[in-house]
Amino acid sequence: MTDDSLLTEAAARLFGDLAAKRNDPFTDLWAPVEEAGFPLLLVPEADGGFGGSWADAFAVLRLAGYHAVPLPVGEAIIAAWLLNRHGLELPAGAATISHRAAGKLENGSFTGITVCAPWAVEATTIVAVIDGQIIALRSADNTQIEWRKNPADEPRDTLHFASAQVRSAPSTASLWILGALIRTAQIAGAMDAALAQSIGYANEREQFGKPIGKFQALQQNLAVFAEEAAAVNCAAQAAFAAADKYAGAAEFEVAAAKLRANMAIGVGTSTAHQVHGAIGFTREYSLNTLTRRLWSWRTEFGNDRYWSQILGERVAAAGADAFWSNLTERSDR
Repeated sequence: MTDDSLLTEAAARLFGDLAAKRNDPFTDLWAPVEEAGFPLLLVPEADGGFGGSWADAFAVLRLAGYHAVPLPVGEAIIAAWLLNRHGLELPAGAATISHRAAGKLENGSFTGITVCAPWAVEATTIVAVIDGQIIALRSADNTQIEWRKNPADEPRDTLHFASAQVRSAPSTASLWILGALIRTAQIAGAMDAALAQSIGYANEREQFGKPIGKFQALQQNLAVFAEEAAAVNCAAQAAFAAADKYAGAAEFEVAAAKLRANMAIGVGTSTAHQVHGAIGFTREYSLNTLTRRLWSWRTEFGNDRYWSQILGERVAAAGADAFWSNLTERSDR
């Protein structure tokens, strides 16, 4: 991509429209996303894609999080990128990923399960990695469905397969790392949206003859919320920049970004609900659309403890003398 403004304007307009129609059928919501070409954002132009960068992906996924789009936009982008990099045919329709696949891959067929794949039933293709092979499964070939949702009511279905035909190729890709990466961008957007909604409500809601946003204690809480949201955006952008630099292999930066995003969610969501009071918890009010996603995404693809341990073990293994040089080596171009 060469014009970031055109990309973000198109994404903001489309995702804003989809957010207003979030209760429509999946196929109706997905059609304009596919028509706009967002799933092919990271696929080279020579192969029929956008030819975008990971920075472009951050911009799009942040807006998907901001508008709480009820679609596997990030998962589809990752699936298409991986299939293209491994020389596998790009799927028609929606694609998703499963970071937890278990079973047996033999002679071009797969028998096993794909666990907690976002919108697995609605998607056409499920991409997973098993035994050092990336595989592309037809969702419709499943033999059993375990219907599951996260606390935000987003589908996280587990599908069972028996001798399902697959396309495959050797791969060292980590869907766990890539999944954490896309969640950081979505968290950044949702944090910004919850902050904006909280500020707007504080300026409208009056108590004791003036807007509650005029009270110093509330202003202080919102200022801390803004700091946390900014930190998440900075960390996420750094992780996506590293993905550009290292062709998607940015484990250290992703770990740091996901941990920072997770930590910010607790501060941001508690402040948002404190500002709104009881109305913020009602289904009819839109704040919970953001905060329930944030609570769900905090645990998906690694919670606080997981990424803290990963970072701590990596730093400890390298030794104290290597800490600063390793850090600057990965951050300085």
